[in-house]
Amino acid sequence: MKTDSFVLRHIGPRENEVSDMIKTIGVSSVDELINKTVPNDIRLTNELNLPKAMSEYEYMTHIQELANKNKLFKNYIGLGYHPTILPGVIQRNILENPGWYTAYTPYQAEIAQGRLEALLNYQTIVSELTGMELANASLLDEGTAAAEAMTMLLNTRSRDQKKNNAIKFFVSEEVLPQTIDVLKTRAIPLGIELVIGNHESFEFTEDFYGTIIQYPAKTGQVIDYTPFVEKATSVEAKIVVAADLLSLTLLTPPGEWGADIVVGTTQRFGIPMGYGGPHAGYFATKEAYKRNIPGRIIGVTQDKDGNRALRMALQTREQHIKREKATSNICTAQVLLAVMAGMYGVYHGANGLTYIATKIQNLTATLNKGLEKLNIKQQNKVFFDTLLAEVSNASKVKEIAENKCINFFYPSDKLVNISINETTSLEDVNQILEILAEAEGKEAVSFNEIEENLLPANLTRTSKFMTNEVFENYHSETELMRYIKKLERKDLSLNHSMISLGSCTMKLNAATEMLPLSWPNWGVMHPFVPIEQAQGYQEVIKGLETALNEITGFYATSLQPNSGASGEYAGLLVIKAYHESRGDHHRNICIIPASAHGTNPASAVMAGMKVVVTKSTAEGNIDVDDLREKAELHKENLAALMVTYPSTHGVFESTIKEITEIIHQRGGQVYMDGANMNAQVGLTNPATIGADVCHLNLHKTFAIPHGGGGPGVGPICVAKHLAPFLPSNPIIPTGGTTPITGVSSAPWGSALVLLISYSYIKMLGTKGLKEATINAILNANYLKARLEQHYSILYTGENGFAAHEMIVDFRAFKEKGIEVTDIAKRLMDYGYHAPTVSFPVAGTLMIEPTESENKAELDRFCDALINIKGEIDAMESGDTNSALKNSPHTQEMLTADEWNYPYTRQQAAFPLPYLKENKFWPSVRRVDDAYGDRNLICSCNPIEDYIED
Repeated sequence: MKTDSFVLRHIGPRENEVSDMIKTIGVSSVDELINKTVPNDIRLTNELNLPKAMSEYEYMTHIQELANKNKLFKNYIGLGYHPTILPGVIQRNILENPGWYTAYTPYQAEIAQGRLEALLNYQTIVSELTGMELANASLLDEGTAAAEAMTMLLNTRSRDQKKNNAIKFFVSEEVLPQTIDVLKTRAIPLGIELVIGNHESFEFTEDFYGTIIQYPAKTGQVIDYTPFVEKATSVEAKIVVAADLLSLTLLTPPGEWGADIVVGTTQRFGIPMGYGGPHAGYFATKEAYKRNIPGRIIGVTQDKDGNRALRMALQTREQHIKREKATSNICTAQVLLAVMAGMYGVYHGANGLTYIATKIQNLTATLNKGLEKLNIKQQNKVFFDTLLAEVSNASKVKEIAENKCINFFYPSDKLVNISINETTSLEDVNQILEILAEAEGKEAVSFNEIEENLLPANLTRTSKFMTNEVFENYHSETELMRYIKKLERKDLSLNHSMISLGSCTMKLNAATEMLPLSWPNWGVMHPFVPIEQAQGYQEVIKGLETALNEITGFYATSLQPNSGASGEYAGLLVIKAYHESRGDHHRNICIIPASAHGTNPASAVMAGMKVVVTKSTAEGNIDVDDLREKAELHKENLAALMVTYPSTHGVFESTIKEITEIIHQRGGQVYMDGANMNAQVGLTNPATIGADVCHLNLHKTFAIPHGGGGPGVGPICVAKHLAPFLPSNPIIPTGGTTPITGVSSAPWGSALVLLISYSYIKMLGTKGLKEATINAILNANYLKARLEQHYSILYTGENGFAAHEMIVDFRAFKEKGIEVTDIAKRLMDYGYHAPTVSFPVAGTLMIEPTESENKAELDRFCDALINIKGEIDAMESGDTNSALKNSPHTQEMLTADEWNYPYTRQQAAFPLPYLKENKFWPSVRRVDDAYGDRNLICSCNPIEDYIED
């Protein structure tokens, strides 16, 4: 046994287990299974051309060598990214803890109460600091949050009849450049006319529906926007404010001076810069917009016994429900980062955050006083953390600063922007003054103590924030450690049992892949440092792009999209740009199968396309005749087909090459949704099936942790003719030769977590990647073989096999009053997270075991579902007092003095023997969603505070 082989550690089934599994499946070998599952005409004839697999030890040596190539300068660049101090108690107990980073999105609230509480804390911090009534549970980054705000206001114009036809949106030139770039990207397909200019001289007209301003401004000035807000309000234009959250501990919050939406990033709350991400973007607004707010909102409700419980409120999975009518395609949040930022707030409390902000502000004032002494003009009259200094020669400043391992930002050849941060000391300020003095040929000045600085009264915060007891109780490490553990115990994660979510691929996040994320050489890199300072990152990025090109069969890759839905959107925009480059501006029809992920039609509409839906056959495949008919009907305007492969039904459709050819013959491009790439790697690829572009969910196929609902990454890989259009960035150019504007804020998106996928590919190598795919298909078909003796399996391939996932049908049990939700909740009693519920078919579970689970775990899961089938069979029709209907059962129920149920306590909580060794207890009973939506509470106040209201 090669104990230094990573593939041995990553893949679950042992050799002796495989022989039993193929016997149960009914094939003679794994090769026979693959040959009967994957159509022969799309099989790769050559092995992937990738480097030989590294052992874990070899990889750690390799990644350390690359880390050493990143130069750790002190960064005062700002522009929305700042060095931070991540408390060790949060790093060790959340970032490095699989109990937090391997959890799934909290769709099953009863086994996610810990994460939900942490996110409620986060929402409370954001809403109270911004002065708004409501905040969501995070978005991807500041730029995309701003774009969502612009779009939300466009979609809510009908509230004001005068604004029904308004399409103009004013953008202050003081907004961060990367945010403006993302706004441009989002505006064009939706027909929004952006007007970028000076907010002081700008005059609104009735055809403006909204505006965005930056607070403090990009160059650091803290502006009193009162006159501007009055002008906007006079024509009923809505106001978006992009605000530095930490500054709002000192500055008057936007909610108090007229903002309708406040957006930004919580990166300053202890999150490493990571060369651009991941960080939790925030979005706060008025309660009037509660049913329009994008992303997820965590709300307070009650469980079956009337106890306080939390769950995702209102618009959960909105894009799956509304599809092409969805107002956003958001699927992934940044939950892990929001949890960390929220815990940073809990640890420091209001006073601690104010202390940090005050120190930053006073150090900035000290630097400003030094500039005065050097007779260097500084343009920002009122500032929080950033100064704009006028110098004789910015290039000379840059040369001296970089020689001393320091980075500033240089807006022009006579200006230097300097942003102070949480890690800055008085010694650092003196060093900055020394550099500027040398550049100006003057004698240096220095300070022995920090100067105090008072903000103008009209810009100073007077309102209180974060007064709830959760922000008062956990300021010692002991208490915070115990609080984090208390919440962790309420959540079921991969470190407890298999999470077999179809389409979501909850695979092992190996410890070796995760370890470098904590290293400062990767964490403290600002995304806008000169490329030569980030050579370690550049090698990882180039290496990952090259590997993904090889795996997909495509020519080029963009790593910028920071979620799967963002990747879909970017891929469609690239297709659109390609058509327009050929003069085909009219091509706007996107054909999408009825079985597609809900994000597909939502993304197409956001990209300015019209959706045409094709039928499925009785076998669950794309109806080729219907597709051909619709492609022919729309051939003059056909832009693209979006297809998931293997299909969302878990089948390798044998007609896929015919399908892609139909589209190409009529001038369209083929977009392949890479959600199910875990069944392709090493066996086939998107280029072979005839696709032109695909996105890859790195948080699915390539092992980035789901983190409770994010981070995700959704890079796009494209054929050669589409490569020129890959997205760029306004500060660090990336992408193609004629690129589209940015789809996220940072040049390479969430660069820090790219290390995980890079390591996954490096340690598995050609052979291991293929083995992972084969074992994913093996495990799925083993589950199918065991479960189909008790349940109906909806769809299979032509030879009767599933791909890497399958759909189990529970609709037949409706006659007994059993819903698929009852199965999902009952599985919690057996220690399992439910597979994907009612998608893509209502009343079903879509199951995907991944390659990392061994036979013993697969058998436990099968035993649980088979035992549940026995419970269903034993039920009388309409029985509402069964273990199924009362599930999940909490420890409080089981230990109560009275037990008034027709089944035993053992049947409730320990229906199978394995549970006695490893019992997970749901912390609340079944959650009442309807109650929570009727009584929407999205902050930390106790529920009693609202009942009388």
